[in-house]
Amino acid sequence: MKNNLVTNKAIVMLGCFDTKGEDFAYLRDLLLNEGHRVYSVNVGVRGSTAFFPVDLDAEPIAAAADCSLSELRSGGDRGVAVEKMGLGAAVLLKELVDTGMVAGVIGMGGGGGTHIVLKAMQTVPFGIPKVCLSTLATHDLSRQVGSSDIVLIPSVVDVAGVNSISSVTIGYAASAITGMVRWRATEAIELDSRGRIAISMFGNTTACVDACGKMLRDLGYEVIPFHANGTGGRTMESLIAGGYFDGVLDVTTTELADELCGGVCSAGPDRLGAAATAGIPQVVIPGCLDMVNFWALDSIPWHYRARQLYSWSPDVTLMRTNVEENRILGAQLADKVSMAPEDAAVVLFPLAGLSQLDAPGGVFHSPEINAALFDSVRDGLAGRTEVVETPWHINDPEFASVAVETLVGLLAKSTTHGKARKNV
Repeated sequence: MKNNLVTNKAIVMLGCFDTKGEDFAYLRDLLLNEGHRVYSVNVGVRGSTAFFPVDLDAEPIAAAADCSLSELRSGGDRGVAVEKMGLGAAVLLKELVDTGMVAGVIGMGGGGGTHIVLKAMQTVPFGIPKVCLSTLATHDLSRQVGSSDIVLIPSVVDVAGVNSISSVTIGYAASAITGMVRWRATEAIELDSRGRIAISMFGNTTACVDACGKMLRDLGYEVIPFHANGTGGRTMESLIAGGYFDGVLDVTTTELADELCGGVCSAGPDRLGAAATAGIPQVVIPGCLDMVNFWALDSIPWHYRARQLYSWSPDVTLMRTNVEENRILGAQLADKVSMAPEDAAVVLFPLAGLSQLDAPGGVFHSPEINAALFDSVRDGLAGRTEVVETPWHINDPEFASVAVETLVGLLAKSTTHGKARKNV
């Protein structure tokens, strides 16, 4: 056996040991042979396993979801059982993480097992390795994975006994978590910076984000960009809520428009809420609120077919937002930002245009529509949050300078600056 890579931590092995004990025994042996401690968690409602010792069995997991294992067994409803065990596993896995004993998490499963494993893994913070070997790995599991950094590995065959194919894919999974844990323990670096800044971007705001990023890095900040494609916004919000950032430069709030109009880049109703709740400095810009994102032209809902549309690429079609939508978006933005503590937020207007397409001569350029947005934000904030108006376009270098100066000014006054989590 190799020397322990992380002597005071363990890899949590999670799954239904009642039906897949042989598979997990093989996985456990592979991890032990690599020198890891293994903490086994059984989420199977039918029973346990005699193949290896179980550290946390199913009864307390069911109890953590406010039910009993006998109730789940007698109820005969597989869907309820899967949901309850997922909820309970999430609660107890988070408790294990909070003790500091978790080096990584690995799970395997079919349909039900995958749901339970992914539900639990979503509670594990970014930076703790998470691997799931699944029969569903090639399907769309975006809802189950959420904004978590979970690595999915296709099982190729069912997880139902070790054979010449499953032994290879289980070996892949074991090697993946081993490599991740080893790298995390020995190679992960912590940049020496004045603070960590989240910034949102899109192709239509790249010039602004590039300029802001360079200026902030020159000032000694670490800048982490998020693509405002729905998943990016959700991930940024979750990391802000997790305490990873000292400040936010929210250049591209376009996901609000997709949430309102049913576009494909919605980040959900909670977008733009985490920074205000956390009380960290944020500069909010209505970047790309002139557009809603859809896939190819033939995928656009019929009630939008007569609207102003632009083919950004063969697979992406943009729709220009109208006056009424901008009034609603302005009110929503104002409502979210106004929840921030005093002197923790500024809304910054690029009066000459909100995106690359909304520039003079551009296909989406419409000062009248933008005016409805700006007026709505002003009315909604009603003096509760500072609004800074600039005469520039969002991609002008002068605008980027104002954005950075404004954020740095907020950081200088902030009592939360420097308190972001140093290890992710």
